[in-house]
Amino acid sequence: MTDELFPEIVNKIRLRTPARLLHGRSGGGYRTATQLELRGAHAAARDAVRSDLDLSQHLGGPLIERFRIFEVCSQVRSKDEYLLRPDLGRRLSLESGEKILAKCAAKADVQILIGDGLSTTAIATQVPALLPLLVQGATDRGWVVGQPFVVRFCRVGILNEVGELLHPSVAVLLIGERPGLATAESLSAYMAFKPNVEHTDANRNLISNIHGRGVGIREAATRILNLCVKMMRARSSGVRLREELPERIPGQLPG
Repeated sequence: MTDELFPEIVNKIRLRTPARLLHGRSGGGYRTATQLELRGAHAAARDAVRSDLDLSQHLGGPLIERFRIFEVCSQVRSKDEYLLRPDLGRRLSLESGEKILAKCAAKADVQILIGDGLSTTAIATQVPALLPLLVQGATDRGWVVGQPFVVRFCRVGILNEVGELLHPSVAVLLIGERPGLATAESLSAYMAFKPNVEHTDANRNLISNIHGRGVGIREAATRILNLCVKMMRARSSGVRLREELPERIPGQLPG
């Protein structure tokens, strides 16, 4: 089957997925254009993982100044160590814990933190648009929003450390996802109600695939805020709390 023979079917399939389907072949291999595209995507994924977070470069001065964003670090000391020692990425350095206590008020309704994770590209692409929507939406609901900050060399378990330090009702971690050949710009939002050292993945909720061809920024903000409401009402999070998604029109792509 080729796109020359079945253009309408091929186009409909491609609209439903970012996967590279029915791109044709040259002999036993990919066409040159497809091969070059794959190599470019692989290079983008490697850059997303290997690049170190630069606050000004990846978030921009206006956003940093508007929300007074500051930076702390996990116990990891380098990118290589980050990739080899996930356990250290779940713990804050002593200096970082002290800095958070000095700059952040405790017991906020919603505490937002940003972690580089496995894609600084995702942070640079998604967070500047998503963070203002989250802060505005939370403020409109009358919630106290904690001081946002960035954690370098961050793993998801850092939520527990922040929970022990600041005791927020809900903590939201915006973190770069592991990139693939479909996109290197995908962000995840991990959320937990009153996170603490005993929490595991079972105590967290996740909204993933936040990017241009996945969950759109406005949809992501709405879903995150709606989950915050549910967590506060249920006083719980994780497997006991299910996200209720609106029904989609058949054939409709995510916004």
